Amino acid sequence: MNQEPSSSINKTKLQEFINKAVNDIAASSTAMLVILGERLGLYKAMAQENKYLNVQQLATTTGTNARLVKEWLANQVASGYIEYNPSTEKYYLPPEHALALSNSNSPVYIQGAFKAIKSYFKDEEEFVKMFKNEKTFSWMEHHPCMAEGWAEFFKSGYIGSLLDVWIPSIDNGKILQRLKDGINVADVGCGFGFSTVFMAKAFPNSNFIGFDFDKTSVEKANNLAKQENLNNVKFQTASATEFPGTNYDFITFFDCLHDMGDPQGALAHVLNVINKEDGVCMVVEPYAQNKLEENINPISKTYYAASTLICVPNSLAFNGPALGAQAGEDKIRDVVKKSGFTYFKRAVDTPINIVYEIKP
Repeated sequence: MNQEPSSSINKTKLQEFINKAVNDIAASSTAMLVILGERLGLYKAMAQENKYLNVQQLATTTGTNARLVKEWLANQVASGYIEYNPSTEKYYLPPEHALALSNSNSPVYIQGAFKAIKSYFKDEEEFVKMFKNEKTFSWMEHHPCMAEGWAEFFKSGYIGSLLDVWIPSIDNGKILQRLKDGINVADVGCGFGFSTVFMAKAFPNSNFIGFDFDKTSVEKANNLAKQENLNNVKFQTASATEFPGTNYDFITFFDCLHDMGDPQGALAHVLNVINKEDGVCMVVEPYAQNKLEENINPISKTYYAASTLICVPNSLAFNGPALGAQAGEDKIRDVVKKSGFTYFKRAVDTPINIVYEIKP
């Protein structure tokens, strides 16, 4: 039975809340210092040295102001990012932390998330207008570091899970062998193309095409393919409900279905262009339970923030259902079934994502 709010103040509860808020203030304040640590090469320098350094050594190596570096280091020690030896007054970046902070090819690299968060503050005035129903706010209208940041963040997930966990979980492992033999693949909502390129490099006998409605993202994806000197992948600007081609054997959606203005229409289109005999669609979505009360944790807290500022606004901008980044399995299943697919399975999950397998 729900209780009516009390007019009296519970001092213990108040202090617990203040502690939560202070933690958020500390994290928010530290975020810019993490961004600076990456941009100035402070983390990389410490990782390369892999030993305790004093302030002047780090400042000299990175060409930065020693007094400011000292204060930056103090914040990083207080935050638990960097270790400190008070007897020698030297600082150390543990290799475990370096994987997350300085190695952009690591499966746990987190700098992309900080870059994306930076965009939130740059777009503040647009968010106010959005909340007041004065405007819509689609993906393409955000500050560029939003798309760049999330592309980097999801890239680390692809490095850690795409080839070793996600793909082998689909169709009882059969799609893995088919990719090795050679099939036609469409990556819908490909963004900067990291997911598509990773697959194209791993499976040179298969042909890949990535589609995205954002021209800038498609340009970056094509540039990435050229840098990797790949001949079995290309990228094209197209809507998820109208992308060209037929008889695809494998179609993928990476962390994008919930953003779309017409996710049901996108999957209905997939049903029209997929190989009806043995085609498979893989949908990767942010990890979420079905109810708010089941999503009270730091990952969901992060996803709900992104959903409020990015995912839901983009869907609303196209008169969509606004599924949100924490849609949960029930909502995704409902969209899949209504699109006409008859087979839906939760193939595998990680702390960050859930992978769904769907077939005609």
